[in-house]
Amino acid sequence: MRKARCEVIDSSEINVVHVYNRTVRRCFLFGQDPLTDKNFDHRKVWIEEWLEHFAAHFGIDLLTFAVLNNHFHLILRNRPDVVRTWSDTEVARRWLMICPHRTDKQGKPMAPSEAELNLIRNCPLKLAQTRERLADVSWWMRLLCQRIAMRSNREDQATGRFFEERYKAIRLIDEASIIACSAYVDLNPIRAEICQTIESSEHTSARRRIDSMRQQHQAERPEPKSFQRDPAAFLSPLSIDEKSDPTGPCASDQGKRCSEKGFLAMSLLDYIELLDWTARQSHRSKRGKTPTDLPPVIKRLGIAPDDWCELVSSFGRLFHHVAGNPDTIDSMRSHRKHQRFRVHRRVRELMSTED
Repeated sequence: MRKARCEVIDSSEINVVHVYNRTVRRCFLFGQDPLTDKNFDHRKVWIEEWLEHFAAHFGIDLLTFAVLNNHFHLILRNRPDVVRTWSDTEVARRWLMICPHRTDKQGKPMAPSEAELNLIRNCPLKLAQTRERLADVSWWMRLLCQRIAMRSNREDQATGRFFEERYKAIRLIDEASIIACSAYVDLNPIRAEICQTIESSEHTSARRRIDSMRQQHQAERPEPKSFQRDPAAFLSPLSIDEKSDPTGPCASDQGKRCSEKGFLAMSLLDYIELLDWTARQSHRSKRGKTPTDLPPVIKRLGIAPDDWCELVSSFGRLFHHVAGNPDTIDSMRSHRKHQRFRVHRRVRELMSTED
């Protein structure tokens, strides 16, 4: 039996959370549906558009995402510390851009009026509630799933459930779990045989970051280039250096994402190389020779190559409520009932600190 989400995640604290949801009856309602022979790939674009919009207005960092034919994965980091730096007007404005009172002809939210802002900022109770919701992963997922479901049902002229049940959430508590889960999410299309390479895996954060890296490389060339929108601007920066990077909220002033704080102690290039190496090891049918020198992150985490591949490919099966080093999970307790979290036996074998 799954623990209540409030036992695992406290929205008043910073959490890194892997969330995912699946469409009803495992139907391919985001891609080519073999049952009806209809193609719903355009709905993947809908999800990405909402992810960009939410990342620009919620107090939540979007770290990683992947949208497949019948489900999607996100890794989110809620930032109550950033939300606390926002003025009352900013809190009201952001919420009204997420849940607008008025929309234009294209259905996009219109800038809130002073009267609409006053309804929130002049009511202390509503203001506190709104400030809390802006850093709540549950509200992000609730609104995202609701809007995708409503739009899809209108298109299909259908009613009823679009997603199987409430979304599932796994809290990531250390660097190893964040790296492994990020690789698990970004490599989902390859494992599902939707594509064969990372750069061809559409509707993933890995593809967005690669496109952004290519765009920056082209911009460095001497010939003049036309202005292009950064495809990864709404994603959290990947790299973090705890020794030299600034501390604190690091709120973003670009209007594209919540903060400028990274989440992995490695460069983007190292991460892409790690993904490529892992994808080659996970798929026997894919040609390619195993590199003799593994990326430094494998050695730093103390995980053997074979164990790393199993950890990534089976992440969704191995972890349920929290993910991380078994010793750390053993020391944790749920927030309200103070219960222990179960650790899969195979996780203990894969992440054992013994030589």
